[in-house]
Amino acid sequence: MSQEKHSHDHAAGGGMLAALHAFLRLESAGGIILVATMLLALVAVNSPLAMLYQGLLDARVIIGFGPLVIDKAFLLWINDGLMAVFFLLVALEIKREVLEGELSTPQQIALPAFAAVGGMAVPALLYAGFTWHDPLALRGWAIPSATDIAFSLGVLSLLGRRVPLSLRIFLTALAIIDDLGAILIIAFFYSHDLSVAALGGGGAAVAVLILFNRYRVVRLTPYLLVGAVLWVCLLKSGIHATIAGVVVGLCIPLRGAGAPLHRLEHGLHPWVAYGILPLFAFANSGLSFAGMNVAALVDPVFLGIAVGLFVGKQVGVFGLSWLAIRLRLGAMPTGATWRQMYGVCILTGIGFTMSLFIGGLAFPDGNAMVETKLGVIAGSVASALTGWALLASAPGKDNQA
Repeated sequence: MSQEKHSHDHAAGGGMLAALHAFLRLESAGGIILVATMLLALVAVNSPLAMLYQGLLDARVIIGFGPLVIDKAFLLWINDGLMAVFFLLVALEIKREVLEGELSTPQQIALPAFAAVGGMAVPALLYAGFTWHDPLALRGWAIPSATDIAFSLGVLSLLGRRVPLSLRIFLTALAIIDDLGAILIIAFFYSHDLSVAALGGGGAAVAVLILFNRYRVVRLTPYLLVGAVLWVCLLKSGIHATIAGVVVGLCIPLRGAGAPLHRLEHGLHPWVAYGILPLFAFANSGLSFAGMNVAALVDPVFLGIAVGLFVGKQVGVFGLSWLAIRLRLGAMPTGATWRQMYGVCILTGIGFTMSLFIGGLAFPDGNAMVETKLGVIAGSVASALTGWALLASAPGKDNQA
């Protein structure tokens, strides 16, 4: 009897592991986990666990030895440290797509590039329209310009074959270009109090990384060690430390069998999708509803972000896409209808991860972060539900009369 029970428990455990592996293979798994951690944070901060949640984020984490000591709150280690790994993965994906993927020819890059420009410019202008009278609030102009690739592709994957593969490729390419735009915005508009000495050290580290690439160093360890030095230099320089991940990613070689870039991208992806991004979501989406009233819903920051994501994204992305196709600067995704195209454009208004990240940079003292989180959640949820509903009800090109 005992042996039968052991066999049954073993089989049940094996079944649970198989189910977990099957779930993690789903394209939508990363987005589902992000939603779950966001909801977990909202529950925690609006329950008796609120003090424990805030205490965890405020806990000091000290790393270093001798004169080099970095003392930061756990929240900042997540946002400055772990997110550098996320940006490293983004840079690897950008480099791969540009050199051998969906962005490797002018014809492939034209349509998503136009769409991305519209998707960054129109939301920023809408946000500025709501906040032009307040210079401090205006610092958040870039918050609604970002698209969350994990969430948007996760929603798209829920629709399966009802959406042509060409639209998934279009959304992926657009989100990658959008990420590149976000990186440039962070580098140029959210850096401050620059330190010449730290920048000099960072410049030396970049030079070493370039030499590694030029002399065909294929081991990943040297790149990652110098990348860690670069991260520390940028942390002290006034340029946001996550840019170190971008620089390292662009220097990793993509050549030969078993290219270092492919190895690192493959190795990092599950850690980022199922670890770093959910932890970031949990740490940054905790929004207390205590004392919240209707005034928050008419706050210029909230309106600028929510309207920018839900209205500005779809108008900018679809408008510039339509213009590029009409001017024959880009081609309509194969097998897609205009209704399906519009549905995907609405999904670009899901700005969750990157929007919250830029919000933290725009309002480092915590002012307007309640309105920021509320606006990001409202705009992203509205975009996700509306885009999904439109795509789910849209007939395919082959089914049209």
